[in-house]
Amino acid sequence: MSAAPAAAAPILELEGVHKSYDLGRGAVHALRGVDLRIHAGEWIAIMGPSGAGKTTLLEILGCLSRPSAGHYRLRGRAVDALTGDELAHVRGDQIGFVFQSFNLLPRLSAEENVALPLVYRRRPRRERGERAREALARVGLEARAGHRPAELSGGERQRVAIARALVNRPALLLADEPTGNLDSATSEEILALLRALHAEGHTVVLVTHDAAIGERAGRLVTIRDGRIESDRPRRTES
Repeated sequence: MSAAPAAAAPILELEGVHKSYDLGRGAVHALRGVDLRIHAGEWIAIMGPSGAGKTTLLEILGCLSRPSAGHYRLRGRAVDALTGDELAHVRGDQIGFVFQSFNLLPRLSAEENVALPLVYRRRPRRERGERAREALARVGLEARAGHRPAELSGGERQRVAIARALVNRPALLLADEPTGNLDSATSEEILALLRALHAEGHTVVLVTHDAAIGERAGRLVTIRDGRIESDRPRRTES
């Protein structure tokens, strides 16, 4: 009998991760010994009350913050040991970010906003334009490429932000309350887009306070007082 195939290695892995902040009157412990493994192609929601540590966890996953203790490996690489320049390269090359507040530059067009990560990577102008238009087409906004953020609806601005997150073709999409500033109908459109990206093979990690959104993810991680309280698979929508 042949041996069973080995399980695929996780795309990211946290082991015993702590994060604390010194506010002058003693340390504030945002994360307390978090263990988390995420495999390629997963669709994960992270939920918890205000102050539970959700945003801190997402910042560490996105290489925006370092653990105070513990270890973080991304694709087998020890992220917590990287220099600042190396962390910036990992963020630009492997991770796409989607924020609640869109974070678009008001004087730039949708295409120019989407192309910004490629500007930072010093890609040629022609390549920047082609890839930005390709990313906008993926979110259904190729016809709005020349419009500035003030000329777009909230849902369109979030689609531009998602296109910007996709333009570097990252391994991991991190979304922090991506529907928090949107009405319910527009929120459904953005969730449908994220589900479609997940169906294409993207690994999606979404922080949300909305239980209805959390219950629709493929896996639901709840965090409380800086610790993982539960981690369970969910039945996704068809």
